[in-house]
Amino acid sequence: MLQNPAAKYRPFAPVRLTDRTWPDAVIDRAPIWCSVDLRDGNQALIEPMDIARKMRMFEQLVKIGFKEIEVGFPSASQVEFDFVRKLIEEDRIPDDVTIQVLTQARDHLIRRTFEALEGAPRAIVHLYNATAPVMRRVVLDMSEDEIVELARGNAQMFKDIAAQYPLTDWTFQYSPEMYSDTELEFSKRVIDAVTDVWQPTPQKKCIINLPTTVEHSTPNIFADMVEWTHRHIQRRDSVVLSVHPHNDRGTGTATAELALMAGADRLEGCLFGNGERTGNLDVVNVALNMYTQGVHPGLDFSDIDGIRSTVEYCNQLPVHPRHPYVGDLVYTSFSGSHQDAIKKAFAARREGDIWEMPYLPIDPKDLGRSYEAIIRVNSQSGKGGIAYLLESEYGVQLPRRLQIEFSQAVQREMDASGKELTAADLWSLFEREYRLDEAATPVYRMEGENGTVALRGQLPWQGQTLQIEGEGTGPIDAFVQAVAAALDCDVRVLDYNEHAISEGAHAKAVAYVEMRIDDRHTVYGVGMDANIVSASIRAILSGLQRAPQIQAQVMVA
Repeated sequence: MLQNPAAKYRPFAPVRLTDRTWPDAVIDRAPIWCSVDLRDGNQALIEPMDIARKMRMFEQLVKIGFKEIEVGFPSASQVEFDFVRKLIEEDRIPDDVTIQVLTQARDHLIRRTFEALEGAPRAIVHLYNATAPVMRRVVLDMSEDEIVELARGNAQMFKDIAAQYPLTDWTFQYSPEMYSDTELEFSKRVIDAVTDVWQPTPQKKCIINLPTTVEHSTPNIFADMVEWTHRHIQRRDSVVLSVHPHNDRGTGTATAELALMAGADRLEGCLFGNGERTGNLDVVNVALNMYTQGVHPGLDFSDIDGIRSTVEYCNQLPVHPRHPYVGDLVYTSFSGSHQDAIKKAFAARREGDIWEMPYLPIDPKDLGRSYEAIIRVNSQSGKGGIAYLLESEYGVQLPRRLQIEFSQAVQREMDASGKELTAADLWSLFEREYRLDEAATPVYRMEGENGTVALRGQLPWQGQTLQIEGEGTGPIDAFVQAVAAALDCDVRVLDYNEHAISEGAHAKAVAYVEMRIDDRHTVYGVGMDANIVSASIRAILSGLQRAPQIQAQVMVA
């Protein structure tokens, strides 16, 4: 890299728009959306779509709700031409959808484009030519006057050829390509020359599309450019002002949003931002940004995973796991503090509440996603995330101090493996740690008299059988006294919690018992059984088995 990049790169000049209004504007309604997945997105693919993939993408776009879809560049190849013909001849265009096609400002390409559209009920024909100084000077070798005449002449050709197909409802669109690099006064001059030919009206508008063909400035400068154009072009009331952002600086979404605030009516872009170089505007991102602000975008992303699957198939490109709103990991928290906040917020939330969820700007369920992947556990995770997964997947509701205790066991496992633990991994570790599959089953008899319970029986313990006998205020207290006497230790129950895991005839109870043993160690035990007393007894034995200092004083039966 250069020590002085200013010797090679020129900063983009700001627009002197001192009375700009867009910073105070609010996006309160959806724009007109135009998908360019089948044209701009398609041309950026390593392997462009065949007709079958194009048709599947078209049907997906229709299902999402796009009313304007740029379906191709029919003069560019036979596949592009044939796809447009297939849509028309097989009557695949819904009555509320208008197809759009693109053509360069060249006579033979324009004629071929209109041929492809013969018989279409409605169509937008999109004309473009380069206007930026570098293109005029280096690529086209044309003066400003020649560029204006090129645009004017091709606009007239559009008008003349369209008149030969009176059964189609035509809409004309013009893009000064590389508008983002073109002097505003010259852009206005070219745009006005085109609309002077087309003579749009408020009842029959044309589309003027302003592309950030290459991003060179911060989004606020582009917003100034759009507001300046919005104010100064002729026939503004007869123009749908459109923008077509790219993402070279990584700010395509911001560019689109600020452009809407600056006066744009329409956005062109692709699902998940596919496009040349770093991509086109990400329509999903902008649309769902609106949704999280309470504005319905008019597009349906309620099956976001299905849409992603279709797009990945058609484009033969993966969607990044961190892609906003749709990536595999975008609703996932690994951080312990994040997990704890999410768990508490879910517990506090009631149906119908305004969505106020830490670290989740949108409810995944609105997009057809589940809550299963919201919390995942790795070495950065904490007790809240672990407890959330065990509760959501296995129904156990760990008391807070048990969460702390078990998280230490999880951390030891993570430190040893360095890998993410799934809910199944956590459950397996939980079963091992709390001896859920090893708990001895005592055989006992209880009798009650004068408010006390007497318990007598046998307990398998470390390969032998212990005789147990004790009295207490209830069955659990009696069992604690009996086992403590048999093992020659002092056992105090500090905390007790229990709940059902499932409902109906096959319901299980789970009991959590926090015990202090010999005033030296505090441990938790966990027990599960269809009977709550049996679950509690298993929990006591679980804790005793985990206590490091117990040495059985065996009384052999």
